[in-house]
Amino acid sequence: MTRHHPTDLLLAVDHVQRDLATDAASPVARVLKEADLLELGALLDADALAQALDEALGGLSQFPWRPLTDTGDVWEQTPVGRVVLDDTRAGNTLRGLLLSWAMGNTVLVRTSRPALWRSVFAVLREPGFPLPAAEVAAPGTDAEGTVVTVPDLVVLSGDAVTPSDELYAGAVRPGVPSVRIRPTPGRQGPQAPVADLDCRSPWFRELFTSVYLAGTSLDAARRADPDRASRMDARLRYLVGMARRTAHYRDLPRVDGVADLARLPVLEKAVLEAESLPRGRAMSSGAVPSGEVLRSGASGGEPRYIVYARTDWENMVREAIPLLRALGVHNGDRVLNALVGGGLYGGLMTTASELSRMRVEAFSAGQQVTADLMLMLVRDFSVNVLLGQPAVVLPLLREARRRDPGLRLDKVVYGGTPMTESDKQWLRDELGTRSITSILAANDGAQIGYQCDRLGGTLHHVNDDYNLVEVVDEDGTPLPDGETGHLLITAMQKFEGPLIRYRIGDMGRVTERDCPCGVSGRVLEYLGRSDGQLKFKSMTVYYGEMLAALEEFRVSQLQAELSTREGTETLVLRTESREELDPAVLHAALTEAFPALSGEHFYDDGLRLFELVVECHPEGALDRNPVSGKIRTVIDRRLD
Repeated sequence: MTRHHPTDLLLAVDHVQRDLATDAASPVARVLKEADLLELGALLDADALAQALDEALGGLSQFPWRPLTDTGDVWEQTPVGRVVLDDTRAGNTLRGLLLSWAMGNTVLVRTSRPALWRSVFAVLREPGFPLPAAEVAAPGTDAEGTVVTVPDLVVLSGDAVTPSDELYAGAVRPGVPSVRIRPTPGRQGPQAPVADLDCRSPWFRELFTSVYLAGTSLDAARRADPDRASRMDARLRYLVGMARRTAHYRDLPRVDGVADLARLPVLEKAVLEAESLPRGRAMSSGAVPSGEVLRSGASGGEPRYIVYARTDWENMVREAIPLLRALGVHNGDRVLNALVGGGLYGGLMTTASELSRMRVEAFSAGQQVTADLMLMLVRDFSVNVLLGQPAVVLPLLREARRRDPGLRLDKVVYGGTPMTESDKQWLRDELGTRSITSILAANDGAQIGYQCDRLGGTLHHVNDDYNLVEVVDEDGTPLPDGETGHLLITAMQKFEGPLIRYRIGDMGRVTERDCPCGVSGRVLEYLGRSDGQLKFKSMTVYYGEMLAALEEFRVSQLQAELSTREGTETLVLRTESREELDPAVLHAALTEAFPALSGEHFYDDGLRLFELVVECHPEGALDRNPVSGKIRTVIDRRLD
């Protein structure tokens, strides 16, 4: 059976709703008036319907699965197949039709006004989004399928129905189920949308079945899904439809699915900065404000403020909890969260939200963490997991280890900046760390990928259901798997301040891989910032290659600064290491590995066109960004 997706129904309802709002005499309005449905416009509220389904199903963006926080398993929710509705009241029939279609069921309406309901079907199909089949039959016709009785909705005054307050239903009918709404006397408060009442009612549960998939994670269910392509196409259709509510994306062409993605323009960082708060509002939908606002680290300029509407935030948390489990954070762990927070920066806040829903004990210290605090938490609270950024926590861990040689830490989860292989080995040798994993993320779109403890280097599993990753050339043209290029992300579950084909400023390549951890599929090799290409003397050296060449010297952090001094290009390389290093030794090793770093050239010997300077610093000595806690890896003063 072809799978249908609730988001397509939402797009169709949104289209009808907008048509009604802009043209009271439109063909849509005429059909609904004939069906006595025009005054029931509240039933055609796409936002209310989306919110109600999201809560009832445990996340529209995770549907048809519902992940369980405490176990990592999922429930799979599938349509019952065919729903039979008896057309006794137009409003009830429309409610039944919308939710039956949302769950992917075909529908049979037994009615004495077949032409009218065929017109309603046609109105909802007119936008062209794929919806399940629907047909009509005479009242009382025998029919296979699940017969669903949609209850009346009535407002009560005391114990009696108040005719003037009847809600879409008329008087209560003997023997017919109803949802009775009893308002507080003398109070005028907000009334729950009809969709919310319906999605909390027993009749809604008759529209789908749930099967518990013991031992199956959300990621595993998605990767094994035979309808994955259909699901991803529906995700993108919905994202584009929602994005068109913003001024920036208003003229975005409709797409059928992922195959059309390359037709859409690349979102450059300069454009995003100009059209995001506080400079502009073109990325805003104008919806009622909700959720959280974060800020960029602003390591390359002025900060930008990133809006996560309430549903966007919920989606991030829902997706991150299974990811944290894949990273080795399990029930009963005690987690020291030392990611940077404050000033609206998101590292600490996002992970604190996620950990608060897990069956773990969290200690959210942020950048205020100290070696003494680490030792106390491990000793007195049995903390066994550290979550932090290498540039911040490694110097503290080494100081804590110096003070207490018996310090042990079972698991380390890191993000923000890469961790060198020599530092990973130090954790294993000195602290007995058995699991070292990482999260690849950005404030703009949250998690992009994760490295399990079986992947090495900078390889990361990707979750395209959350952030769809592309590798493209300078012009935004997709590159084949295995080729290196610029990374674009399409945030599939972020609808306020949407990010479609956003160039995040990083380089990488994607391949298919069967990982020993059991996860098969796309793997991203993260190759660092796109500004990590250092060009001088008509040659190019990559930041990541230089850092890799310094592995043998146990360098933890590397900063490269280019400037021009009296006609001479000067590259200053600053290192941090737990070892006391000799700049001359590092200079010799680098010039041998990279001839472009040597002073040799093909010009007059009297000209000095290039100079390499190496500075060696202890851990923690280089300046950290006060917001993100990161070291600025590449600084090009030639652009100043």
